[in-house]
Amino acid sequence: MIRLWLSVWLSLTLHCYGSLAAQEIPQTTNKHFHLRGSLNNSKHVFEDSGKGHVAFIGGSITQMNGYRPMVAAYLEKQFPNTEFTFTNAGISSTCSMTGAHRLQRDVLSKGSVDLLFIEFAVNDDQDAGHDLVHALRGMEGLIVQARRHNPNADIVVTHFANTGMMETIRKGEVPISIAAHNRVCQYYQVPTNDLCSELTELIDTGKTTWELYGGVHPKPYGNAICTAMIKKILEQGWSAESVGVKPHVVPEMPLDQGSYMNGRLESPAKAKHDEYWKVSVPNWKDLKGSFRSTFAGQKLLHGSQVNSQFTYTFTGQSLGVYVLAGPDAGAIEVKVVGQDQWRSVNLFHRHSLGLHYPRTVMLVEGMKPGTHQIQVRISVARDSKSQGSAVRILNFAAN
Repeated sequence: MIRLWLSVWLSLTLHCYGSLAAQEIPQTTNKHFHLRGSLNNSKHVFEDSGKGHVAFIGGSITQMNGYRPMVAAYLEKQFPNTEFTFTNAGISSTCSMTGAHRLQRDVLSKGSVDLLFIEFAVNDDQDAGHDLVHALRGMEGLIVQARRHNPNADIVVTHFANTGMMETIRKGEVPISIAAHNRVCQYYQVPTNDLCSELTELIDTGKTTWELYGGVHPKPYGNAICTAMIKKILEQGWSAESVGVKPHVVPEMPLDQGSYMNGRLESPAKAKHDEYWKVSVPNWKDLKGSFRSTFAGQKLLHGSQVNSQFTYTFTGQSLGVYVLAGPDAGAIEVKVVGQDQWRSVNLFHRHSLGLHYPRTVMLVEGMKPGTHQIQVRISVARDSKSQGSAVRILNFAAN
């Protein structure tokens, strides 16, 4: 039934893409998705209230018309009498660290979420290059905030794939981002869909190819495989006996006290800066590098004068900056006001060569919870591949 439904959906999708024939997806196994607890809360809400808020957060894999609209179409077919609100909170290139800080703005502010899909394994791996600690802090921040917002919310985390992660699996190891996300999901009893491991097995047993799947940004065929796995998770999660909506159990202590459990984005206009900084919309047309329309019209705190400074006051235990780092992205030096030691932070990313690349970099972490002030100045030193010393801050990422 699953394969038939997806074959019909895929046939229509491929027709829209200009293909004359559908490619039937291979039968997926039951080995690489992990149902923890129940998903009955969302089912009860969809059926009993006649309404449902389903949100998707992740990077470009979520933002694109891929697995997200396929899952949305399945839900509408499964619950034909339910009026759904679907929130697309995918932003290309962003990682779980950024996700944990923007979850409130991009998802939770839209209303109570009944079912949340999270996708950050690929970007935590290939874009951010997070170590296990920061991949864990990002995912734990997402899960804790979502459950605090609505203790009844059901969550599914999917691990998409790239070739490097697949090679790690072939060696009998677990990619760092997947290991970190799994550790969080096991602790909080959140279901996971390990598409990366499933795809590796399907390819290695000759049932499909990486090219047919479509690469890091899957083709409709590849997204149909992901959707087939998600359908299995949902249908098994909905099959458990339940007497009604019950809050999910949340452990009293987090895995990591430094996780972004209070992550939020704050306005760059709060910074106190000298005359070399502006809070305005940069003149993107005059700057080298491509620019994504996602950020059009947004006011940034920006400057490029070496040694120019600003201070920023925040409440919490960590602070980062959510920046657009282009070909001229520089480096900054940071210190906590009242302390002597400066720390250097390079804003330039390998993708900055041709793009004003969105990324979050942490400035201070592990502070005692409370109110802190930091001082920031543009460094004389910069990345050897950078063409300037520019700093362009979309938001401060406070936690």
